[in-house]
Amino acid sequence: MASPPPGAGLTEYERRREENIRRNETILAALRRKAAELSASFIPTASSPKRPKKQHPLARTTSPVVLRRSLRTRGIPAGESSACDGANTSLNTPPSPTKPRSTRELVLRPVDVRKVVPGRILSLRILPLSDRTVVVAGNVHGHIGFWDVDRLVEDEDGDGVDGVFEYFPHRGSVGGIVMHPAMLHKIYSSSYHGEICLMDVEKENFNTVYLCDYPIFSLCQAPNSPSSLYFAEGNELKLFDERMGKVPTTWSLHDHRINSIDFRPENPYIFATSSTDRTVCIWDIRRMKKKGSESLKVLEYNKSIQSAYFSPSGNMLATTSLDDTVRIFDIDNFDDSCTLKHDNRTGRWLSTFKAIWSWNDSNLFVGSMKRAIDVISVDRRQKSISASYMAFLESEHMTAIPCRFTLHPCKVGHLAGASSSGKVFLWTRA
Repeated sequence: MASPPPGAGLTEYERRREENIRRNETILAALRRKAAELSASFIPTASSPKRPKKQHPLARTTSPVVLRRSLRTRGIPAGESSACDGANTSLNTPPSPTKPRSTRELVLRPVDVRKVVPGRILSLRILPLSDRTVVVAGNVHGHIGFWDVDRLVEDEDGDGVDGVFEYFPHRGSVGGIVMHPAMLHKIYSSSYHGEICLMDVEKENFNTVYLCDYPIFSLCQAPNSPSSLYFAEGNELKLFDERMGKVPTTWSLHDHRINSIDFRPENPYIFATSSTDRTVCIWDIRRMKKKGSESLKVLEYNKSIQSAYFSPSGNMLATTSLDDTVRIFDIDNFDDSCTLKHDNRTGRWLSTFKAIWSWNDSNLFVGSMKRAIDVISVDRRQKSISASYMAFLESEHMTAIPCRFTLHPCKVGHLAGASSSGKVFLWTRA
């Protein structure tokens, strides 16, 4: 009797899941290739020649340098230990570690701490893979590190390695990393050296698809268009069209540099920008003009704003400013807002804090100078928005101040934080 074909007897959901798993395994297999198979044809140096001004976008293929570090040499111990959470009843100041409240919702285990790249991390992302946890981190030196959390691989010598793969595609600080869920084999990254690189995960190479004379501080993809890449070059917002291979449109939106770009989930035509010029602006991409674009709303602050992110439902906007505040706004009525005091003076050697939303509209996560993660509870059920410090996440294994954060888009309860020491701390459900 002939064997039944693969997938026979499976439901449509089960077939799609099997296809996703096979596709993800193909992508991750490329990340686990041996370093000896790669030729490092491009390694940035301090003596690199200066690029001519007004350079047009160009394509350059670079073979990444890969470094693999073993658990033995890293000295990571075995065993598990749960973390301590805490809270404070004050609505105006961050919680004090002297008044802890254990929630046991998220814990940090010693095996979930990795040094992914050397030096300070500026950008952090968990890839949108449904069955795996892969953390990507970019640092101030131009390195991009991949941490495959779920699997330890082995060399031919049998030495276990910690699932970390490091590349060197940029010549400056990596300011942004994005990967569209519809295009899992393509990862974009940008740098303060004016580069945008496209990594083809299957081929394991980097192409510089855009190059300019000014730093690129933020990077974002349109949720309804995987081929559209929006980035901030100084105070200008630019659109890179992958199909055209160039930047067809530029908008001058702020007086100073743009620090964040974020599209509203429920309406992909609406997006927010935050800027060093002390404003947050809401825009409609359909009304944009090359000169003199008018924003839908302008929010003014006393100091630079580092981030402005929409909540998962798109009904609220959270901002983080150097005026030591985290503010939450109702998108339908910006007069309805809530302001919390938060120490955002990270100084020169730490990456700035950027509060991010949880998997729903109820919580925000933001770094704390007390070497913890502040958890802010947000309530929109009443007539006006209210917010308070609900708890904080603290652990003996988090040995540095966590500055940048990312959530696993497919696994609720996976929160990654990055430090200026190059370490990533992955908090998971207890």
